[in-house]
Amino acid sequence: MAELIIFNKPFQVLSQFTDERADRRRATLAEWIDQPGFYPAGRLDYDSEGLLLLTNEGALQHRIASPRNKMPKTYWVQVEGEIPDSAIEQLSQGVALKDGVTSPAKAQRIPEPDVWPRTPPVRHRESVPTSWLELTITEGRNRQVRRMTAAVGYPTLRLIRCRIGDWTIAGLQPGDYRRETVHLPRPATGRGKPGTGGKTGRRNQSRKRRTKKA
Repeated sequence: MAELIIFNKPFQVLSQFTDERADRRRATLAEWIDQPGFYPAGRLDYDSEGLLLLTNEGALQHRIASPRNKMPKTYWVQVEGEIPDSAIEQLSQGVALKDGVTSPAKAQRIPEPDVWPRTPPVRHRESVPTSWLELTITEGRNRQVRRMTAAVGYPTLRLIRCRIGDWTIAGLQPGDYRRETVHLPRPATGRGKPGTGGKTGRRNQSRKRRTKKA
């Protein structure tokens, strides 16, 4: 069994317990979480908010964070301007970035979600409307969502991660967390000796039978 912390990371908090930069002090996870042995499974940008998972088990950390597992991550994104269907379609099909074309995403326009006010608030301009979309991706490139919306002409103003796999921030205010136990599947075992596969074990038995006949 593994333990998991489901944390709603506030805006402008590092996804780590210490800040290596000595020139300025930034908030870290240590100000909210005092649970020895837990480490983030993946990361969430300093200027992004929402779901961050932490665990005390390496196998679970790998399962969540490894790009090979393609665990879906869902974001609520406030963008500058009223995003049209054509831009939503581009996000859904994949967007050309400097490090290559992104995998197809699930993208849809949504009403403004019922979330906490951000501190400090997003800059408001009367002449420039904003809109919200829900975006689900399975990759983990650096600042990927922000780069995707900028690439289709609608810069991100606010970014909230609301879901990773089956875990969500439902019921959690910024800085709150809850713990749960995760049952990991048992690793498969071979039929041969410890440290060998089943086929190797059978080959050794065949050699013994041939030796006796000789």
